[in-house]
Amino acid sequence: MRASMQKLMRRLHGALFKLPLMIDCDEFEGFILAYLDGDLPARQRFVFETHLKVCRECRDYLAAYRASLELARASYRDASHRPPEEMPEDVVKAIVAARSEPGL
Repeated sequence: MRASMQKLMRRLHGALFKLPLMIDCDEFEGFILAYLDGDLPARQRFVFETHLKVCRECRDYLAAYRASLELARASYRDASHRPPEEMPEDVVKAIVAARSEPGL
């Protein structure tokens, strides 16, 4: 019974991402910085937040992304902060790029 329920849940989860106004996880990733900066237009923000409501993995990813950005900000204030091991690679690249910008 449990295996059939898990299979049904996976199928429902996959079907949700095929609905109009839905994005998949790869598309979600492309909107993270604009979302956190408050730069998404209302429609895109709605789509982004709808995806968050149905996708635990992306909620976890966004939480890790936010924590990583906070650690990056804190590193400017305190050199003793170390990034978590689970920090997404694109966040590391963004931090390195931001540090190399003039005026930072």
